[in-house]
Amino acid sequence: MNVLLALPVVLPLLGAGVSILVGRSRLAQRVVGISVLTAVTGVAVAILVHVDRHGPTSTQSGGWPAPLGITLVADRLSALLLVVASSMLLAVLLYAIGQPGAERSHVGFQSVYLVLAGGVAAAFLTGDLFNLFVAIEMMLTASYVLITLGGRLEQVRSGMTYIVISLLASMLFLAALAFTYSATGTVNLAELARRVPELPFGTQAALAALFLVVFGIKAALFPLYFWLPDSYPTAPSPVTAIFAGLLTKVGVYAIIRTQTLLFPHVLPAGLFYGIAAATMVVGVLGAIAQDDVKRILSFNIVGQIGYMVIGIGLFDVAGLAAVILSLVHHIVVKTSLFLTEGLIELHGGSSRLNRLGGMVRTAPGIAVLFGVAALALAGIPPLSGFVAKFSLMAAITAQHEWWVLAVAILVSLLTLFSMVKIWVGVFWAPAGPAGGEGPAEVEVAPGPSAPLLMLAPTAVLVAGTVAIGVFGGPLYELAGRAATDLLHPQPYLDAVAGR
Repeated sequence: MNVLLALPVVLPLLGAGVSILVGRSRLAQRVVGISVLTAVTGVAVAILVHVDRHGPTSTQSGGWPAPLGITLVADRLSALLLVVASSMLLAVLLYAIGQPGAERSHVGFQSVYLVLAGGVAAAFLTGDLFNLFVAIEMMLTASYVLITLGGRLEQVRSGMTYIVISLLASMLFLAALAFTYSATGTVNLAELARRVPELPFGTQAALAALFLVVFGIKAALFPLYFWLPDSYPTAPSPVTAIFAGLLTKVGVYAIIRTQTLLFPHVLPAGLFYGIAAATMVVGVLGAIAQDDVKRILSFNIVGQIGYMVIGIGLFDVAGLAAVILSLVHHIVVKTSLFLTEGLIELHGGSSRLNRLGGMVRTAPGIAVLFGVAALALAGIPPLSGFVAKFSLMAAITAQHEWWVLAVAILVSLLTLFSMVKIWVGVFWAPAGPAGGEGPAEVEVAPGPSAPLLMLAPTAVLVAGTVAIGVFGGPLYELAGRAATDLLHPQPYLDAVAGR
């Protein structure tokens, strides 16, 4: 098992190198990418099964003992997210291969995509803050390339906003690491968990707030969210899908890990509730105001992140279990929604609502895929969003935070409204003129049929949202065990320390 822990990081990086070497053969690149991500998914499942049965496990890279070496560690939370992330990476790669676009037009797509996969895995498995920084930077560096693939003016301009904000967040992260090391003499998570409580409370609060800002930028929390709705819609659909599903969730994971392990109860719960409520409201109102499918879905990413922050503020088993379940649900449903958006754009020739319509007749399969994923995002039973939101609202009710509950219910209803807006504009309303404004009754010839490699991964992910709802009980129990690990972290700390 110690050997397996390194594979989710090492295999994608080796695969990226091989992909460069065989760059003259697109078929060879695809075989490498699919093989690597399939293997990583299998390894992730094995790690999850092991840690669920036997507790956290770790390995010290190069044989250097902690806290000197690079520690890779897995517990139920990191292993579960690794399984979901690797599954999404594989599904989106298959979709990208099938789509006439980024993967076919750019020989470097496969290698950069595998570097992104290695960075995501390293972020979930690292046992110290500096290597978390390295993992996030590896992930972001790959994302800088992916978000500007194509080189269109609008894409480069929005990509530059994303890059500048990410670099500023990285500078803040480095400053936070420097302050932490200066105050404690270590960046190893096990050592930090022991030394941070010995610091003056003001120092603890300052460090906790600084890390919340750093990871809040990456998670797109209010008021640090403004870069996301402008950046994501301009990227190719597979790139936007994997960004929407994974990148902000790495920021949420980092918030969970640092706030529960290093700074428990340092920041007041009211701060998390306030940030969460503002994030939810701004996100969903921004979604309602848009007239483009990609922009509506991008603003909804922001709104849904707020639900997870509420659970962090609750800081009990029920609240954290709801956060973990929400992470799993949101990764799957947002990835599937953006993949469906790519199908809409391929069939209708646009993502603007006033240039689409009538697709319930011309593309009923796409309509079904979008309808199921949209209802899951809004939290309609028995889909995944209902299980996640019901568990969160039950946890809120148990702590009698009634105003937070009211905001959560209101935002859920408004999210449903934003999904209905897409449904009416894209599928139900009469078709508008392709490529421009005009009367709504103009008939538009349907676009090309979607390739099987685009439809199949999308359908599998949409089926996954149904499966999460149907099997919500066992998944919630696993999330509960992971939440208990977060509140009682001694086994995790022993694993990080190599004991």
